Amino acid sequence: MARVTLITGGTRGIGYALAEALLARGEQVALTGTSTDGVVRAEHTLVTACGDPGRVAGIVCDVRDPASAEVAVRTAAARFGGIDALVNNAGVGVGVPVSEMPHEEWDRIIGTNLTGVFNCCKAAIPVLRQRGGGWIVNISSLASKNPFVGGAAYCASKAGLNAFSEALMQELRPDNIRVTYILPGSVATGFSGRQSSTGADWKLQPADVAQAIVDVLDHPARSLPSRVEIRPSQPAKT
Repeated sequence: MARVTLITGGTRGIGYALAEALLARGEQVALTGTSTDGVVRAEHTLVTACGDPGRVAGIVCDVRDPASAEVAVRTAAARFGGIDALVNNAGVGVGVPVSEMPHEEWDRIIGTNLTGVFNCCKAAIPVLRQRGGGWIVNISSLASKNPFVGGAAYCASKAGLNAFSEALMQELRPDNIRVTYILPGSVATGFSGRQSSTGADWKLQPADVAQAIVDVLDHPARSLPSRVEIRPSQPAKT
């Protein structure tokens, strides 16, 4: 039976690259995004590439909303008969000093990067238990342990995500649900309003991080790589 993976923030960047990688292996993928146009476009492109509309489901979801996260999980499970893996990839971040950051922006970052993961995990855990186990993979960042000026909200959200993942891992091990978190370094994506081409000659590509996630999902049942760091092998010279 083909594995079913629900990927939040799957319409571009790391999430989209992961969807491509899993579909190339014959697996089934549900992906979420906040924009209807973005979800429809990503779903269409992935279906065209894999040639099988039955293996792809695009779902509009705002992970900050518990009800929206619940609907996304239920929709994916109904479409494919269950879920084997949840990849919490949806994330936002801006470079703004604390003194200049609007409260709404703080709430958006923490709400997406941390509370959003909680919402999706809470919705997915019963479904994974019904499946007899599975995976939860949370996409963190090396910024979680290397704070930088202007990144207080983003770094705090990812540091909180690390602690959340560690506690959740211990909580769910008896249910055969393995939890890991991935800490990428610099990735050439359009994250935080940057051009995806910026630093593309030395940064990680989304496909590199996607490969690390696939490797985790393929680990033997007896093993649990609970934390994975991945960084550029040759960073830019300063």
